Amino acid sequence: MQFVTFILVYPFIWLFSIMPFRVLYFISDCFYYLIYYIIGYRRKTVKSNLKLVFTEKSDDEISSITKKFYRHFVDIFIEMIKAFTISEKEMLKRYKFTNIETIQDLEKKNKSILLLGSHYGNWEWIFCLNLYMKYNGYAVIKKLKNPYFDKKIRKNRGRYNTSIVPTIEIFKTIEDNTKNNILSIYGFLSDQSPKINKAHHWSTFLGVHVPIITGSELLAKKNNLTVVNFSTQKVKRGYYETTFKVLAENPNDFKDYDITDNYLRELEKSIYAQPEYYFWTHKRFKHKNKGPVAVGSRQ
Repeated sequence: MQFVTFILVYPFIWLFSIMPFRVLYFISDCFYYLIYYIIGYRRKTVKSNLKLVFTEKSDDEISSITKKFYRHFVDIFIEMIKAFTISEKEMLKRYKFTNIETIQDLEKKNKSILLLGSHYGNWEWIFCLNLYMKYNGYAVIKKLKNPYFDKKIRKNRGRYNTSIVPTIEIFKTIEDNTKNNILSIYGFLSDQSPKINKAHHWSTFLGVHVPIITGSELLAKKNNLTVVNFSTQKVKRGYYETTFKVLAENPNDFKDYDITDNYLRELEKSIYAQPEYYFWTHKRFKHKNKGPVAVGSRQ
């Protein structure tokens, strides 16, 4: 049944992908009205998250951000599909790096990197980073239930010499590469909410006291990986700029969870500046106020 689903659906995805951007964004506008006004997909969750974080904003301001978010939300899925057939030239025109020398300098120092990002801006096109470096690139993703779609998406995301590794396998991959001195860069998205029974660290994120994922920092310290944050800003529709910032060149010089908290502060800067580009459909605050109370957090 999974194979049947794949062969019935994928041709439509491919045909959709080869359409020019102007047509795709017209379709995106149509889907925006359907998803926001008619279906109302997770609209209550989005507004609830925004009201929790931006307590000073009026209902009209929250509604304005919500609508802008849903336009971007649909665009991201359109761009995700477009990535199946987009040319390398078009990709590099639309997705630029403001300070690629940060990565290249670490490469010259033979420093393997743990690259931390979030569901902000466009994280789907970051795979073209490998075109600018010699690192062995690895992206960590959850395995899809349909093995045929999983294989196709892995192949697509690996177009720029990036290896796609399931979460369960990344630990061994990093340990093996570290042991064999294989210069590598590992990409993680670390802004989701962990399971509460596995939360080792609670901190303030966007003014709310929540459990925080810390696995990336633990991996960096165990394998002496330089931790670099990447932040992607939307310049205009379909165009992005990503900026890198070294959070810890020598991670073991930092106290536990300081690197993680610094990563959160960088993410907060982007969200406060342009909140419509964060993935508000996530139930990021579902465990708020269930852990040890932090000074300055909202209860």
